Amino acid sequence: MKLVIGLIIVFGSIFGGYVLSSGSLLALFQPFELMIIGGGAFGAFVVANPGTVIKKVMKGVPSLLGNSKYNKAMYMDLLSLMYKIFSKSRKEGLMALEGDIDEPKDSELFKQFPKILANHHAIDFICDYLRLMVGGNMNAFELENLMDIELQTHHHEAIVPSGAVQTIADGLPGFGIVAAVMGVVITMGYISEPPEVLGHHIAAALVGTFLGILLAYGMAGPIAKAMEFRAEEEGKFFECIKVCIMSTLNGYTPQIAVEFGRKTIYSHIRPTFVELEQHIKGQK
Repeated sequence: MKLVIGLIIVFGSIFGGYVLSSGSLLALFQPFELMIIGGGAFGAFVVANPGTVIKKVMKGVPSLLGNSKYNKAMYMDLLSLMYKIFSKSRKEGLMALEGDIDEPKDSELFKQFPKILANHHAIDFICDYLRLMVGGNMNAFELENLMDIELQTHHHEAIVPSGAVQTIADGLPGFGIVAAVMGVVITMGYISEPPEVLGHHIAAALVGTFLGILLAYGMAGPIAKAMEFRAEEEGKFFECIKVCIMSTLNGYTPQIAVEFGRKTIYSHIRPTFVELEQHIKGQK
């Protein structure tokens, strides 16, 4: 919704101001210029990116229409899940977690938190490192180093789509100039025509430059930045999981381990200590 509101403000302000200053919207309606700019930019995007990135962009842009799933409720569910996992391992031993981490979809423990269970990347991350802990062959330093490597790889993969969209934004003004130059070439064929005819073609050519800049800075650039923020939010979610696991591996109680994780959350969605405690108690 925020994406739609923002784009309405951008285009409404620009075209509204143009109309109020006695401009004609019909003069800006140049479908062939738009085809040159949009088609050229999309073609360059397809050439520059592998299929996996193209799919992620196509999936990531529509997701901006909704709110981020990494909100306070999601974090409270995550920390409650981590608390239950750590409590079970503390009472029954790490081996008691084998059934849960081997088949998390069938685990009564994980099924209490359907939103977390639906995030297969997070579930894989949690189960993989719990499995390594159950194996008992890695010390805390080695495990943390491995986590950092995986999180770095995950972050790189997550921001590639936003970088691809930003590349489109960087190229759109150039394609706008291409459209404008082609419009000028067409205009040269009408050089002997009356001023009103010549003016119409010159205006059509200038619209190409206008559209390229508008689409770059008014739409593609902001969308790329919004996708980058979404990737950062996902990275913070995984960082919270990492801190919780490392805390319990270093011998802290479940209560302290999830408190360490709570401290990693962004302040505007971070639950208070009391909120988290009440949420955990409500899950028992």
